[in-house]
Amino acid sequence: MPQGKVDPANIPDDGLTTRQRRMLPITAVHTGEGKGKSTAAFGMALRAWNQGMNIGVFQFVKSAKWKVGEESVFKRLGQLHEETGEGGAVEWHKMGEGWSWSKKQGSDEDHARDAAEGWEEIKRRINAEAHDFYVLDEFTYPIKWGWIDVDDVVETLKNRPGKQHIVMTGRNADPKLIEVADLVTEMTKIKHPMDVGRKGQKGIEW
Repeated sequence: MPQGKVDPANIPDDGLTTRQRRMLPITAVHTGEGKGKSTAAFGMALRAWNQGMNIGVFQFVKSAKWKVGEESVFKRLGQLHEETGEGGAVEWHKMGEGWSWSKKQGSDEDHARDAAEGWEEIKRRINAEAHDFYVLDEFTYPIKWGWIDVDDVVETLKNRPGKQHIVMTGRNADPKLIEVADLVTEMTKIKHPMDVGRKGQKGIEW
């Protein structure tokens, strides 16, 4: 969409100025079977960091043993902010450091408890306006598995204070998440190297 222009016929009659509307918080969902959901979310977070926003990443499902390239980069950007004031602060939480888990370890009861505790912590941060930009990576899965109540998520998103942007990723996003979101992108797979037996590669998958 060139220069962020919108169709004048679609401008809402909400009493807001263009500037006020530009400052509204965004709820985004990246879903679908294709590759790139998390990558796109971290690209958005990179833009937000460059604008001086405080970034909070909460990564679900992926094991703490995974060497995620984005994690290393964002932690370095957080250090850069601390050292020079450039960009924004960064926090990254995953299994072993916060409130996530690996599906391969522990019981379903353990996972459900950890997921619920993790969501409660994220809710506390949202209510306290702790971050400007949240990435809830692979967040659709604990909702699908019944570990996090989607209605509670929707109410939290709808009623959150301030101008906090939140992007959620994962396949099979609940229809209620899609309904509450302002921005929804479905990644559609056309081809993938793994379809012909190729394995994940450095710089592509991690």
